[in-house]
Amino acid sequence: MGILSGNSKNEPLHYGEIYDVWQFSMLAKGFVSANRAYSYHVGDKDLKKIVEELIDQAELESSECDEILTHNGITPPPAIPPRPEVKLEDIPVGIKFSDHEIAAMIATATSIGLVGCSQVMGKAIREDIGMLFAKYHATKAAAGMKILNLIKEKGWLIPPPLQVKRPDLVEA
Repeated sequence: MGILSGNSKNEPLHYGEIYDVWQFSMLAKGFVSANRAYSYHVGDKDLKKIVEELIDQAELESSECDEILTHNGITPPPAIPPRPEVKLEDIPVGIKFSDHEIAAMIATATSIGLVGCSQVMGKAIREDIGMLFAKYHATKAAAGMKILNLIKEKGWLIPPPLQVKRPDLVEA
């Protein structure tokens, strides 16, 4: 039998895995807090549904990471206190985020989450940690596509410079 070749859940976490799982839990809790605030600003029902799905997913991710940390004797990061609820019409115009701003912010956060999941997967030596973050990666990729489709559908996409005229290919 090789080194660390038993049931990965019975193997110790290395310090990088501990930090990554702890950090991911903390980021997920921050994501929940930020998205709850965004949900009060959202006027579009389709965007609101996506924001609520992202909140549910982030709560799941933080609870699963906290469970791993606790099982391994590590204190998980603290929860962020919930915000008081606010009605959309009570938010002053100069302070309110627009729907397209919120869509851009959640798209950015989701793509950053994809990179983070990839890094954890690449560093993990415990298979269960790598697979857990592969699951998170797949979920974030699917959410990213939903967000992109919504942004395109609503006309909120600001495209980068597009290559309208392509150069002719020269065959050698």
